[in-house]
Amino acid sequence: MSNIKTRFAPSPTGYMHIGNLRTALYSYLIAKSNGGTFMLRIEDTDQNRFVEGAMDVIYRTLELCGLNYDEGPDKDMGNGPYIQSQRRDIYIKYAKKLVELGHAYYCFCSKERLDGLREELEAKGLPYEYDGHCKNLSPEEIQKKLDAGEPYVIRQIMPKEGVSEYDDAVYGKITIENSTLEEQILLKSDGMPTYNFANVVDDHLMGVTHVVRGNEYITSTPKYNLLYDAFGWERPCYIHLPLITKEGGKKLSKREGDASFEDFYNKGYLKDAIINYVALLGWSPGGEREIYSLKELEEIFSIKGINNSPAVFDMAKFRWMNGEYIKMMAPEDFHKAALPYYEKCLTRKLDLKRISELLQSRVEVLCDIPDYVDFFENVCDYDVSMYVHKKMKTTVESSLEALQNVIPVLESIDDWQEEKIHSALMEHIAQKGVKNGIVLWPLRTALSGKMSTPGGAVEIAYIIGKEETLARVNNAVNFIKASL
Repeated sequence: MSNIKTRFAPSPTGYMHIGNLRTALYSYLIAKSNGGTFMLRIEDTDQNRFVEGAMDVIYRTLELCGLNYDEGPDKDMGNGPYIQSQRRDIYIKYAKKLVELGHAYYCFCSKERLDGLREELEAKGLPYEYDGHCKNLSPEEIQKKLDAGEPYVIRQIMPKEGVSEYDDAVYGKITIENSTLEEQILLKSDGMPTYNFANVVDDHLMGVTHVVRGNEYITSTPKYNLLYDAFGWERPCYIHLPLITKEGGKKLSKREGDASFEDFYNKGYLKDAIINYVALLGWSPGGEREIYSLKELEEIFSIKGINNSPAVFDMAKFRWMNGEYIKMMAPEDFHKAALPYYEKCLTRKLDLKRISELLQSRVEVLCDIPDYVDFFENVCDYDVSMYVHKKMKTTVESSLEALQNVIPVLESIDDWQEEKIHSALMEHIAQKGVKNGIVLWPLRTALSGKMSTPGGAVEIAYIIGKEETLARVNNAVNFIKASL
């Protein structure tokens, strides 16, 4: 199956949304799992949507994700140009060829006439559809208008009776009523092709065998097939992907503020975790395993595993998966990744490497790091009720007593190292004959002001230092006294 060729053909709109990334990923995996070719093509025929710098977003995202294309704008394998705006003459040639073959026609209707037609149909409660006004112009009339330089578009001729059928690799046999197929524009008046026409011409000329795209194109695929058939070209294998929805069933959308790849990446989601999670949005390898590297996905991916039901983007699961990838990082890599976040909230001189050691197993997304570690800078305002812990069997009164008793113990430690702090506290607890939590819970609360922290009382005390530890414990004692 080494002759398989897929393509990722994004529009440069400045935004790589999750659905786009999944299309790129599945196209890449289908090619790689079959020893085939993965191609990048830029579809910029709609110049009104073009965003400056958007092509850089596409290149950067693919490179960052490891989706290395074998052929594309900077890797010409003889099928270029790979940017559609540079292929204008090719589309004009094939559009006119289609007219000669009797499958398309020149349309000279003005914008005013089309607007009037739209208003007329809307007044009758009917959907807009071109009425074929120019379809029956004689060759002489057409030539006269062309010679006069009248602007025109080229429209595709559609059958109005019967049905069109095709097989989709995910959804099976698809049947569409031909009466629903509008006689779409193939070539615009500026000589640029529409998306539908350029796709077919390019996919054929560039040798694309498998077309991967969202299922919103299922109903328009017969239009593409009619073009393939009109030219006598072989139809590709269609692989339509299920919708990606939010947990409420609503479609992911840039307009709704849903995150793009770069949004997630900039928030501290790891690229490998993003790729892994996106791979599972509509595809399943079978079994319970969920963590896969890109290399492993290249080996096991199969079209048969793609589902036809909507995929739900579960943020909780995404966060969990990202956390698993963070745990798998080499400690030095995690520390390096965490440093920019420490800089946002920590100015005191602290053992940041020790903080990273304590934090790595807890954090799920890097952007959450400031919320985990801000207490190392300053204790947050908190309520005295935090000293009450049923499991630890602490009360406000017992906590006050424990903190007062632990002050001289902490003061007596000359060599402020973790093991020394730990030994002193354990010896104190043993002498008191109480459970660890009776002392360590109030101490950790006094040092952090939080119910949950990376590390316990010993680690926190070591990191913030002896002077700060004693200051915080004394402040806690005074705070509790004032609350009683």
